[in-house]
Amino acid sequence: MTLESFPTDRNTPVSALAFDFGTQRIGVACGQSLTATAEAVTVLSAKDGIPNWDELGALIDEWQPDLFVVGLPFNLDGSESELFRRAVKFGNRLNGRFHKPIYGMDERLSSRAALEKVVASSKGKKKKAAIDAIAAQIILENWFAELKNI
Repeated sequence: MTLESFPTDRNTPVSALAFDFGTQRIGVACGQSLTATAEAVTVLSAKDGIPNWDELGALIDEWQPDLFVVGLPFNLDGSESELFRRAVKFGNRLNGRFHKPIYGMDERLSSRAALEKVVASSKGKKKKAAIDAIAAQIILENWFAELKNI
């Protein structure tokens, strides 16, 4: 299975959980397509890219998303990186465990945008955990924006 970019039925409102995949931390955001808004939720610890699946399952039970969006960390030249392949594998595992559609979204520069947002809001105090969750929020907001423009 590969991650798709967008669902075929774009007119039905959906709720989503988005993930900024990393080998040590995975940022999580939730949102819905009706207003195309998202909010940073949390950051999950990961060991070599593998989260605590019970903790992730509790988040899914709490937020009841219709689908998942996984940030795809392409290289700046558009080529696939090793982290890209691991993010796809993470998405496939999400689908296998929780049986919800998975969509991918190019996440190039989302972490930089998140860092700028955190620095601006915290007067220079950088918070790594906040950056990962905000990066997931930016990924989901960008996905909703692209969904509306198709």
